[in-house]
Amino acid sequence: MVEIQLSYRGRLRCDAVHGPSQTALVTDAPVDNQGRGESFSPTDLVATALGSCMLTMMGITANKFGWDVTGIDVRVEKHMTTTPPRRIARLVAQFTVPEAVKARLDAAAREKLEHTANTCPVRLSILEAIDVPTNFGW
Repeated sequence: MVEIQLSYRGRLRCDAVHGPSQTALVTDAPVDNQGRGESFSPTDLVATALGSCMLTMMGITANKFGWDVTGIDVRVEKHMTTTPPRRIARLVAQFTVPEAVKARLDAAAREKLEHTANTCPVRLSILEAIDVPTNFGW
């Protein structure tokens, strides 16, 4: 169990503190939803969680097999619904793999890494109501 302590600071802004590390972050409502857009919105954090979870799990798998996947990037595009209720409609994950990493990984390794990314805990926690296409750019 991990505790996150959050406080509403007014003007559609919240502070959050990660219990174990005491690391803090700020959320702000987006401009298109009455906010200032000066920090991550709550739904931005969902997109951030997806991308960082995918990369972290790929790193764990790579470590297990002795693969160096340093430098793989993922860009997550968050698309909101255009009609009520307001929610995340789509999270598009586009991976960029450096040529040096591509050269070190055979087809089986690439398949294992893709499976790992697509079955990370955050991805498995996202309901089917959110479309999550991924492209690995191998």
